[in-house]
Amino acid sequence: MTYSIGEVAKKLNLTVYTLRYYDKEGLMPFVERNSTGTRQFKDSDIDFLKIIQCLKATGMPIKDIRDFIAWCSEGDATLKQRYDMFTERKASVEAQMEELRRTMEVIEHKRSYYQQAIEAGTENIHKFALAPNAEHAVSSQNKRKDSSSVC
Repeated sequence: MTYSIGEVAKKLNLTVYTLRYYDKEGLMPFVERNSTGTRQFKDSDIDFLKIIQCLKATGMPIKDIRDFIAWCSEGDATLKQRYDMFTERKASVEAQMEELRRTMEVIEHKRSYYQQAIEAGTENIHKFALAPNAEHAVSSQNKRKDSSSVC
């Protein structure tokens, strides 16, 4: 069974323009064309495009994806390069996940900060909660920059 570029775009939640761009960039040398030049996608092509999507989602540059595709076409001689590439991608994604985890901590902290301010009816609750009196709180606030006081 073969699929049109429009059908593949729908299956992969991509635009036809994106698939044409991938083709222009040399990411789809495996896709055959009929006698009129129309792309005819097979299930295996769609599976390969899913891998391309995955690599793009990790932030991999088109050039590196193109190298991966070339290695695939070279066969078993490039198994080690492909393994190393996915090992590198794994490390990159783990670093992205750690950065997102830290970002989520900041977001959760700020949500808590604002929830408490909403409940108190004022953001000043955070300024005065650290000091026993207002004068001390104002002077403490002026002496240090607390991440809680930044939007």
